[in-house]
Amino acid sequence: MKDEFSRFHPTINFIYFAAVITFSTIYMNPILLSISFISGLIYSIYLDGRKSFRFNLLTILPISIFAALVNIAFNHNGMTILCYLPTGNPVTLESIIYGICAAVLLSNIIIWFFCFSRIITSDKFIYLFGKIIPSLSLVLSMIIRFIPLFKHQYQAVSTAQKTLTYNNKNNKITSKIKHSLNIFSIMLTWSLENSIITADSMNSRGYGLKGRTAFSNYKFYFRDGIALIILAALIITLIFLTHGGYANITFYPFYELNITGIGIVGYIIYAVLCILPMIINITEDMKWNYFRSKI
Repeated sequence: MKDEFSRFHPTINFIYFAAVITFSTIYMNPILLSISFISGLIYSIYLDGRKSFRFNLLTILPISIFAALVNIAFNHNGMTILCYLPTGNPVTLESIIYGICAAVLLSNIIIWFFCFSRIITSDKFIYLFGKIIPSLSLVLSMIIRFIPLFKHQYQAVSTAQKTLTYNNKNNKITSKIKHSLNIFSIMLTWSLENSIITADSMNSRGYGLKGRTAFSNYKFYFRDGIALIILAALIITLIFLTHGGYANITFYPFYELNITGIGIVGYIIYAVLCILPMIINITEDMKWNYFRSKI
């Protein structure tokens, strides 16, 4: 799927994800958590389709359930007792709600970092931070690039190893262990060799030297300026509203969520911030279909 938001200037992309991820880590309000979760889920599916849905289902869902169950098992605060565990500790409504909110918060962070890795590529990261922190930006960009590259290489090595005769005919546990260790050894060697080659390549190009110039295709257009103004307005407004307590919620000793007029305005602004990439993509698709119909 073509993502128009990724074609904006890297500064716009980074500011957006920095804001959304930061707000996602500090908000425990269930309404705000739901807004962030639904927006991130829709955007991740828009970016990666079925792969994203499978990732969310097989990775995020088990982690979220585990986090919620751990909180219920070890957190017994709250006044509304629902039942008692075999150990005699109470299970309270407040601990269940808090555990669900904590699990959704963790899911939001994973989903938005998933989208971040799809939009902020290694070349964008080096463009943004190459002159400020050259060594750290190179390491982080290598990590961002290395994860999908490692998965691709692992699949290639695993497929090649499965063609070996002993792996097809022998299903003993020792053979499976030997097969897994062989793949691990190959991947470890490949990772070390690839890191050395990358480091030597960047060193030979003078990366990090004072006065070194770098070519870049990124230009700050008029629409980037408009997007920056909109982002700044949304972020500043949310900061003031957060400082004013619109997102406050009480879990203990009683669960209490007060919805005020200012709170509703804050929810709408936060929803606009979270779905901003989808607004841009949908608007661009509508423009494309309109002009295409005129041909």
